[in-house]
Amino acid sequence: MSETSDDVRPGTGHIAADGVFVVGTDTGVGKTVVTAGLTGWLRDSGTDAVAVKPCQTGYPPDDDAAFVESVCGTADAAVCLERLSPPLAPEVAAREAAEAVTLSYESIRDGVADVVAESETAVVEGIGGLRVPLADGREVIDLVGDVGLPALVVARSGLGTLNHTALTVRALRRRGVPVVGVVLNEYEGATTAERTNPEVIEQMTGCSVWSVPPLDIEPAGCVIDGFKAHLPQSVLQPALKQ
Repeated sequence: MSETSDDVRPGTGHIAADGVFVVGTDTGVGKTVVTAGLTGWLRDSGTDAVAVKPCQTGYPPDDDAAFVESVCGTADAAVCLERLSPPLAPEVAAREAAEAVTLSYESIRDGVADVVAESETAVVEGIGGLRVPLADGREVIDLVGDVGLPALVVARSGLGTLNHTALTVRALRRRGVPVVGVVLNEYEGATTAERTNPEVIEQMTGCSVWSVPPLDIEPAGCVIDGFKAHLPQSVLQPALKQ
């Protein structure tokens, strides 16, 4: 195996009491659905969880916080700190907006930290992958490291995901970020790659790997029910109220 023993070590297997940072191997892998499912599941279980989107680009029509609110059935379930129109990396979107926007990494970092501190449990959703430019020359991975929550990695299920997932887990660990596990999103098991990827990713990373099939997003409860059905209850510990 090409990775060193320092790269292959067990994930935490559960969300911390103060929350989790949902990161993706790329854009469009399903971070928002995972964020909504986890936030709704926690809230259904008696924990006052709040989803946090540090910066939304492509707004409108993209509005990840609004999707979480819809799934959870309340506006209290999510907050978005910044919204930008161009569907680009935040730092680029701020520069390319019709009216230039000043985007501050410090304000984003402090805003997320404030929500985490004020919430019983926060589910922070990343923007694209870890190396996406955020602001002031800083990237999403800098925000993950600075916020200090463990990370849950969301990845595609099919061919090509081994490389992207292993590199994402390695990058997090080298920043000292504990990894909860990996969610293979929209898993159907239709190809040999899909069927073998969960076991191979576990071997490569030492993380627990959970597969979630394509979920209906309406009615809203389907997303939450899908996560309850395909992730173990232990993932929520110790975040759940005792």
